[in-house]
Amino acid sequence: MKSETRNVLLKAYAELHKLIEELYEADDRAIEDNDFDDASLLASRADRLYE
Repeated sequence: MKSETRNVLLKAYAELHKLIEELYEADDRAIEDNDFDDASLLASRADRLYE
């Protein structure tokens, strides 16, 4: 694998990790606000990205 390919993949994985973390944090806030519909949506999107 070329180093450029590796670097792009590592950057993409890091950005995905950040997005997933933000989704789970938003899920936690939605649960605290008793907004279970939004919490479920946020968690399911985060789970899907994590896979």
